[in-house]
Amino acid sequence: MVRRSSFTGEMASRRTFLKVAGATGMVGLAGCVQNNGGSNTPTATQSSGGAKTGTAKPPSIGTVKYGFLNPMTGPYGGLAKNQRRGNQLAVKHISESDNFDFDVKGFYEDTETDPATGQQKAQKLLSQDGVGYIMGAISSSVALGLNDFAKSNQIIYNPGGAAIDITGKNCNPYVFRFETNTAQIAQAGATWTMNNLGTKVWFHIADYAWGNSVKKQWEMRMNNAGDLTVVGESKSKLGAGNFGSYISQIADSGAEVAVLGLNGGDLIKFLKQAQSQGLQDSVKLVSPTASFQVVRAAAGDAAAGVWSAIRYLPKLTTGDNQQFVKEYQAEYGEVPDNFARVGFDSVRMVANGIQAAGSSDPTEVAKQLPGMEMTTIFGQDQFRSCDHQAVNPVWMGKINSPPSGETMPPVKVIKQVSGTDAIPPCDAVDCSL
Repeated sequence: MVRRSSFTGEMASRRTFLKVAGATGMVGLAGCVQNNGGSNTPTATQSSGGAKTGTAKPPSIGTVKYGFLNPMTGPYGGLAKNQRRGNQLAVKHISESDNFDFDVKGFYEDTETDPATGQQKAQKLLSQDGVGYIMGAISSSVALGLNDFAKSNQIIYNPGGAAIDITGKNCNPYVFRFETNTAQIAQAGATWTMNNLGTKVWFHIADYAWGNSVKKQWEMRMNNAGDLTVVGESKSKLGAGNFGSYISQIADSGAEVAVLGLNGGDLIKFLKQAQSQGLQDSVKLVSPTASFQVVRAAAGDAAAGVWSAIRYLPKLTTGDNQQFVKEYQAEYGEVPDNFARVGFDSVRMVANGIQAAGSSDPTEVAKQLPGMEMTTIFGQDQFRSCDHQAVNPVWMGKINSPPSGETMPPVKVIKQVSGTDAIPPCDAVDCSL
């Protein structure tokens, strides 16, 4: 196979790496980065996984089998399409890049946004396809089940769910998350909301792991920011169709702000029904997910005026994001979204660990990855040693009405929070590794 890399920064870093490795006997991409709690990071001469030394290039690793568990059907099917595209682009990119001495073969399954189905499909990937790595899920309930599966079978898992427990109390040595978690997202939005939109708050959430994590993380930070009054709380089932009664409760509650722990189709339906009932005439709507492209595209004008935390936008100039956007557009004819970036860089970050370890053995790679600094679309990032959560930046913004002749409401970025400021300190995360 003829290898190339459309990411010129990767090509340059690869050449530099080989020169340095040849001179020092070091192999890998390990670096040192200090953050609030990540003190157990590798240095430039000692990697976290004891990578092989004395050779500039690890032996051929062969083909790495990666399983992808995207919820192509169910409530999050609209989000899963781009997660899978990101996975597929990562497989192609790694296999064709001079940056990696191995190929990746992808195996694809549908979790149907169901925890039991997720476990069954993961077992199929392991026993029939022989994968050593899996990535996927968007529902945090599905992801939490896959956490346990990865630990039991000693394979590496990259979750697509955002509930903090995935890299919190349910963390384990085989789970590495590039998706931004609910605590990081709340850090961008909760204090800003209290200071700028109001202190009388209603929470409406989807009643499962992620929705409950949203409420816990936002309420905690709002309480820390000032005189929070929770005027009410309501919960709906994942995949609910009618939010009218909840909207009426919020409108009559005296709330200044409604924080919506909803995602995908649930949020789209809520926003459309809220628009028809005139909820934004009296209550400011705040969401951790309204900035998602699929939500804005489907909700249209109903999303305008909503305040949203932001995990990713294709216009970001961080890291090699613009190169990623270019490669994604060339492949699929449209710009990537948050789920595409998670699908892509979850796999690329693990691939860097495989390259540095010189082995496709998940146990060896799991030792290599913690604290290992590498290039991502957000710039230099790492899976933090204490909990294996990526140290991602986050933003706060507002969704505006679409310009004349356009249907997609744009997002105006208001505030950025750095990765080290957004992530909770290690001693505040209930993870024991």
